[in-house]
Amino acid sequence: MAFTSNNGQTRSSLADINITPLVDVVLVLLIIFMITEPVLQSGIQVNVPKTRTVRQITEQRMVVTIDRDQNIYLNDQPINIHDLPVKLRDASSDPAHQSIYLRSDERVPFGAFASVMDAVKQSGITNVSIVTQPLETKNAGSGGD
Repeated sequence: MAFTSNNGQTRSSLADINITPLVDVVLVLLIIFMITEPVLQSGIQVNVPKTRTVRQITEQRMVVTIDRDQNIYLNDQPINIHDLPVKLRDASSDPAHQSIYLRSDERVPFGAFASVMDAVKQSGITNVSIVTQPLETKNAGSGGD
């Protein structure tokens, strides 16, 4: 594309696109997604109980979740409690050495929690880690005088 300037000279426009800012934005977004992906455990909203002893999750495992309404999920997929032992057995080649995470809302009655634990045990899996959050501790220097 050509255009004429005020002094009568004909010039061509610069048609090159500077993609450096685009690459910068894409790389920043990629880094943000890479950092936040491990933090996002599941898309299911669960208020897990708070405890003093919490260990950081370091490895990928299957996750069984019980939400506030006592719906059960296996890796974010809804599942019937009667189908849970079979699905867990099918997903593992050696259930005795398989381990899973169990996330439960703190408002779920113990009976529902125990039923899910029983279904997990029926599959042959004995290593179950219960997911909790750390207790929030108050700063020692923030007390009132």
